[in-house]
Amino acid sequence: QDAIDRKEKRSETFKTAVHGLETDTPALKAEELGRRAPQWVRDNLVTMCMRCREPFNAITRRRHHCRACGYVVCARCSDYKAELQYDGNRPNRVCQECFIFLTGHTVLEDREGKHKGILEKGAAEVSSRSLLCSSLQLLDKNGKGGTRGWFVIPQDDPLVLYIYAAPQDVRAHTSIPLLGYQVRDMPPSESRHLFQLAQSRQVFTFVADTEELKQRWMKAMARSAAGITHPEEEEEDADE
Repeated sequence: QDAIDRKEKRSETFKTAVHGLETDTPALKAEELGRRAPQWVRDNLVTMCMRCREPFNAITRRRHHCRACGYVVCARCSDYKAELQYDGNRPNRVCQECFIFLTGHTVLEDREGKHKGILEKGAAEVSSRSLLCSSLQLLDKNGKGGTRGWFVIPQDDPLVLYIYAAPQDVRAHTSIPLLGYQVRDMPPSESRHLFQLAQSRQVFTFVADTEELKQRWMKAMARSAAGITHPEEEEEDADE
């Protein structure tokens, strides 16, 4: 099952890298909650609850869909019932936020007090306002294996590379400050399109799906590594 899940995730992230982040139907507006059926976020596009950000696993934290907003949430975050107008006002499983909005009831548990850390930026939201985003593979130190994920350089934080496990995750699992790094091209190896970020003894090796995607990432990372936060700054430097 793990192998199947990994294959499905790779297939989805590759499609998203080629065609852009999938947003066939815009998210429901607040006033539409419960009145119109939402588009469900697909299970294999997330690796953690889109509300509490806890990772999913096969036994203790399973995936569920909120019938109001369509988010993929854990059992704890969807342990609520609310009447939905589009389903004949029958009670449906909803997440805590939609439950509060639809019923006006308060929930004793307070999750709003958590500080929103630097990694707690949703991939879909950040990708929609990014300098570049796509699926990449980050190789381990011996260059034989590695982690495939969703990589983003946000417009509002252009000197940092955020790494998500999937393109709809609501929390990045790590980030790399790009300022001061050198971007190195590498010859293709076994039809893999390789490039590196290097600074002192720290080296990150990436694999892109295509040569064109590799060149786009090298250009974007080099720009961020040089501290260029807007394309017009690069043009001014070239003129000088």
